[in-house]
Amino acid sequence: MSFSNKIAAIGAGIASVAGFSAAALASQPVPWQTGFQAAVTPVMEQINDFHNLLLVIIIVITIFVTALMIYVMWRFSAKNNPEPTKTTHNTLLEVVWTAVPIMILVVIAVPSLKLLYLEDKAPNAEMTLKVTANQFYWNYEYPDHGGFSFDATMISDDELKAGQPRLLATDEAVVIPVNTEVRVLLAAADVIHAWAMPSFGVKTDAVPGRLNETWFKVTKEGTYYGQCSELCGTNHGFMPIMVKVVSKEDFAKWVVKAKVEYASDDAAEPAVKVATITKN
Repeated sequence: MSFSNKIAAIGAGIASVAGFSAAALASQPVPWQTGFQAAVTPVMEQINDFHNLLLVIIIVITIFVTALMIYVMWRFSAKNNPEPTKTTHNTLLEVVWTAVPIMILVVIAVPSLKLLYLEDKAPNAEMTLKVTANQFYWNYEYPDHGGFSFDATMISDDELKAGQPRLLATDEAVVIPVNTEVRVLLAAADVIHAWAMPSFGVKTDAVPGRLNETWFKVTKEGTYYGQCSELCGTNHGFMPIMVKVVSKEDFAKWVVKAKVEYASDDAAEPAVKVATITKN
């Protein structure tokens, strides 16, 4: 097990001791959570590894600089060094403090660029999901499965059922098969939005007049939540995302039902959808 994976395992153990299950961490935020939601995609796993690498580097640098400052303050204090040195240059020291940061940046740049390349496009997409952002709801289309589409709006407080998280549950859920590479095409009908799923490692802007692309491959079945992460207007905080990841067999059954259900919705006159928010 790599050092970064050991750190991740220790973090998972601490969360377990605190009483939070891995499933809860993966699906939605929990009170007093300080780290990332548990990864359920290859991209998010690598984001975690990269984060752990940076954390180690930052801690080492912080300890070194702190220790150096304490030594300098003690070694060159007026008491220990009554006659200050007149040295103005030290070639070796100047080369070291220039070369070492460069090497650190190279160490950071290599996995960073690899991760950016991995996040860019689906290597072998098996299906496509088209997402259109609106003020203030999402429209989802399945072009590879008949082209049906539906809107997903946040469930208001007075309509929440037991087990549905406030400000995260939606009236319609995106349904995706497990262990499937999904290409996501994003656009916006009005202003800039951002489709963000923390446990997927996805956060991509939806921009009017532009088609952006991202992807994910979820390896665990379950229900996962995200939100719009761009300041898109007064109800910006009320544009949640709910994704249900099911087996491929259940997804095929859902597609058959969805073609009938949402075909009638597409034929109907589109309505303006507004969520009712109860302020505490």
